[in-house]
Amino acid sequence: MSDTAPRTSTAPLLVAAAGGTPAHPPVWFMRQAGRSLPEYREIREGIPMLEACFTPELVREITMQPVRRHGVDAAILFSDIVVPLVAAGIGVDIVPGTGPVVAEPVRTRESVEALPLLAPDGLDPVAEAIRLLRAELGETPLIGFAGAPFTLASYLIEGGPSRHHERTKALMYSDPATWHALLGALATITTTFLTVQVAAGVQAVQLFDSWAGALSERDYREFVQPHSARVLGAVHGVPKIHFGVGTAELLPAMREAGADVVGVDWRLPLDEAVRRLSRPGTPAPVVQGNLDPAALLADFAVVEREVRRIVEEGRAAGGHIVNLGHGVLPNTDPEVLTRVVELVHSLTP
Repeated sequence: MSDTAPRTSTAPLLVAAAGGTPAHPPVWFMRQAGRSLPEYREIREGIPMLEACFTPELVREITMQPVRRHGVDAAILFSDIVVPLVAAGIGVDIVPGTGPVVAEPVRTRESVEALPLLAPDGLDPVAEAIRLLRAELGETPLIGFAGAPFTLASYLIEGGPSRHHERTKALMYSDPATWHALLGALATITTTFLTVQVAAGVQAVQLFDSWAGALSERDYREFVQPHSARVLGAVHGVPKIHFGVGTAELLPAMREAGADVVGVDWRLPLDEAVRRLSRPGTPAPVVQGNLDPAALLADFAVVEREVRRIVEEGRAAGGHIVNLGHGVLPNTDPEVLTRVVELVHSLTP
């Protein structure tokens, strides 16, 4: 964590992120504000996703919903990874049932050079939402977030979601100069997005590299890590969480990119993740995770067993933030999430 980060907070998430011992294990859930909540489905009815993301009062209300219902130890700003692209003027829409769809895919040096910059005032609605949230959250920390350059690049190159990232990898391998120019431009956009959030008052940030698990460690270090490191290095004063899916082989490189906390998906036990992340002469790593989201659909006896196991495995780390190994599934019973929070809070950190 940056030397300028506040160190007096007793909020369990911030204490754990700094490698301290909180009053109880902190817990929040990726996608905790979303389709698993009936109040979310009600308030979003008829409102397109991107419109919701640029409406401060709606962002405030949706972000607060899981805090009120579940008593989680952090709120995460309701937004989407394509918000900074849209704010910059790049033609992206979120199509229900599909995800982000790009009007004109970016696959040439000319299209990279034509990408617009992101002006901070294009994010004024996001900053206003953060100010509204900080006024309401009290001692509960607010996490800001952004998509990492590689994941954003994949959407722009593929034109939308992709299972195998064929066009993305083809450009990466065949035209490294254009590749690095694209990721450099996206790193600039992402840095602006995160620094605006920090200036507005978020108390931690999470950088999502959702698709980085599609890469080998060698390729990650050559083609991706420098750009993620640039983003993380530009964020000061708050703990930085770095998370990807299927990234068990990339965890040390992700920590080296500048993360204070490394998110771990459900595929790797936390104690093994800690072993991989540890280096002689460096502080013990802080980890976040990593309950399988699908486990929440099982009987609660199974859920409780898995939560206890994960908390126990997390004791190997310098700090542990309890979370899922990915986002809450839409068909998750909200009552189960509330019971998980209560269980985690009852355990010894």
